[in-house]
Formats: sequence, structure tokens, C-alpha cells
Amino acid sequence: MPLAQTGSIQTYYELYGDSDDTIVFIHGAGASHDMWSPQVDYFTKTHRVLTYDLRGHQQSEGSDDIYTCQLFADDLHQLLEHLEIENPVIVGLSLGGMIAQEYAIKYHSNLSGLVLCDTAVASALTLSDKLTKAIYPKSLLKWTINRMSDERYAEWSFKYFEMDDEIRDYLIQEQLKMKKEELIKVMDAIYSFKLLPLKTIKVPTLVVLGENERKAVFPHADKMIELIENSRKVIVPKAGHVSNLENPEFFNRELEKLLQEAS
Repeated sequence: MPLAQTGSIQTYYELYGDSDDTIVFIHGAGASHDMWSPQVDYFTKTHRVLTYDLRGHQQSEGSDDIYTCQLFADDLHQLLEHLEIENPVIVGLSLGGMIAQEYAIKYHSNLSGLVLCDTAVASALTLSDKLTKAIYPKSLLKWTINRMSDERYAEWSFKYFEMDDEIRDYLIQEQLKMKKEELIKVMDAIYSFKLLPLKTIKVPTLVVLGENERKAVFPHADKMIELIENSRKVIVPKAGHVSNLENPEFFNRELEKLLQEAS
């Protein structure tokens, strides 16, 4: 089983292909490296592809640390150093997109392109975000996770996302493989995420949104476009929060264009 020491933990990863050009995929909260299967199948023909499980997810170890997106970005940096990967294009979805932003700011010298999918620039950017955070403070969310059964909470996690039932069931089953205490620590990382100096990002950047994504996410995408000079936005038709799974053909074509810009 391929493992690398990243900080205090062992991180599970899968590396495909032998090209000098590498794409790194970062999954969302409660998911795993497996969610990028359509992209692995497609891009290993032309690129080296790295997928991995975030700290506390599935085959990667958890820890007693306070989880932050910066900690996750540090894990990624150490994984890339271990594998001697230089100047990858980094693709992150949801929580993975937050981690990708942290990485792009802190480790910009080892980056050639960035793809931010169905993600946020902060836990509370708009008034709507702030109201939601006030109604569901972190303490209440943790209480809810602990009070509900694993199955009920996993179903509730994806209840308000518009997506195909088969994909929803897949994500629920993925989250059920995660320990509840690890999920709570991941919520810490999401709730503490703040707006970063995105103006310092200079690499070609693609901002991706499913057309059926929750409306609250769209202002975040617009903020990315406003702050990142070399960026453009793409709306994925017939897709919601996990656009890479819901319309992989369209997603892969748009990612292919970004790879050409970054090469």
C-alpha cells in the first residue's frame, strides 16, 4: 500500500502515468481519492496523475492536531516533496478547493496551474453565509454529528444538494467509511477557513461550478475571478456540487484546456 510520511501521519496515495507533467487531485470532505476515477482514467493517457486521501480520510491516518486547511496544504506539500513532483497542476473540489487555495498561496513556487471546483473562498463571505453560520454554529454542528447515527448524518450531509441519486448514494457510502471524530475535526477546518490573498496567485486558474450548485456558492466563484488575475469561470451543465462526477466528459474537456494554458 503506497504511503508517505506527511507531518505526524502516513498519507495514502495513488500515482499513475510516467509523464513529466503532473495533475494532483484533492477530494472533498468525507470522500476519498476514489472520487477522481473518471479523471484518472482520462488523463493518465497524457499526464502523470496523483490522487490521495486527506488526513483522517479512509486509508490516510488521522491525528490529534486541530485540523485546518493550512495543515492539509502542508500535508500535500510534504507528499509532493516525497514523490519529487515539481510544478503540478492542482485540482481541488469543495474542501479540496480550499486546500488548493492554501497551497497556492504558501507553496506558489511549486505550481503551474490551479483548478478550484465548487468551493468557497471563506466560511463566511456573504450575508447569507454569515446567517447560516450563526444559525448553525460549529458547536451545534458538532452536537448534531454526535447525536445522529452515522447513517442519518451522512444522508443529511447531502440532503440539500441537487444531484443524481446514484452519485448521492456513492458519496453517502464514502462518508460512512470515515470515523465520526475525524469528520468533526474536518468541520473545524471548514469553519475556520478565511479569505486568503488570492491576488498573489499568478498561474492560470480555472474556477468550476456545476449549474445546479447551491446559489450561495456562486458569489465565492465570482470573488475568485475578481481576485485572481489569470482566471476564468466555467459552468458545468447538468451538474451540481460534484461536477467532475456528474458531467465528467465536460469537466475533462475544460480541464484539458487549462492544462494547455499551464504547459
